[in-house]
Amino acid sequence: MVSLQTSHLNIAYEDRLIVEDLNIAIPDGQITALVGANGSGKSTILKTMARIMQPKGGSVILNGKSIHKQSTREVAKQLAILPQNPTAPDGLTVYELVSYGRFPYQKGFGSLRNEDKRVIEWAIEATGMGQFADRAIEQLSGGQRQRAWIAMALAQETDILFLDEPTTFLDMAHQLEVLHLLEHLNAEANRTIVMVVHDLNHAARYAHHVIAIKQGRAVAAGSPEEVVTQDVLREVFGIEADIVTDPRSGVPLCLPYDLASRSSADNRRMNQKVAAQPEKMMLAASSR
Repeated sequence: MVSLQTSHLNIAYEDRLIVEDLNIAIPDGQITALVGANGSGKSTILKTMARIMQPKGGSVILNGKSIHKQSTREVAKQLAILPQNPTAPDGLTVYELVSYGRFPYQKGFGSLRNEDKRVIEWAIEATGMGQFADRAIEQLSGGQRQRAWIAMALAQETDILFLDEPTTFLDMAHQLEVLHLLEHLNAEANRTIVMVVHDLNHAARYAHHVIAIKQGRAVAAGSPEEVVTQDVLREVFGIEADIVTDPRSGVPLCLPYDLASRSSADNRRMNQKVAAQPEKMMLAASSR
């Protein structure tokens, strides 16, 4: 089932068209990864689907209605987004940050209800941040900070969670910590997760559905096995890579070994060299 999709979506920065006629669908209850080279438009697509940016044309359809024609509060009850490198005011505690996720359910500047407090405490516990609830955000490690922001998004109680490169600037251990958390939230809380992922192997390992973006268009979409192929990697990332099966997870594992442009140039030189051999042999024979 699909409750979120784009229809002939066009996105532009001023007069420069970044995305043209994009039609993609996000499967419900799955983790979807948007992958592509830097500047391919994947973060722009994510922001537009999450209603942070306005499209130039076309639409984003959420539960049968254009997302940009719905009220901010209505949309905030259906989806939450964690942008790249979010910042919080100094001194703000984890509990206070997570409480911001209850904004769509409050009237005016009313105080937190018992139901709000229950959800906040659940989100904090679900992300493993219980012992840090009273800790200031700036006192946390990178991985803990990211989990606190994810807890805030969870407190919105939305079915869909968007994340823009959630593991950027984290070390390997903290990257796995965040990805395992998202995997758990998807499996246990049935959250639909859409994330821009920089590491292709992370996308293949943690996502059920992968969409490869190049210059604002979807080149391939499907399971990791369908998208993480030599042809797609050559077209989207401009690399030559061996694709092997991860012995632990059984998903494709990308092992890049060269740039596609350099490989093509080497092949051309080799072909020219081979083609020149008969001519050299004829010249050598005629000189005898």
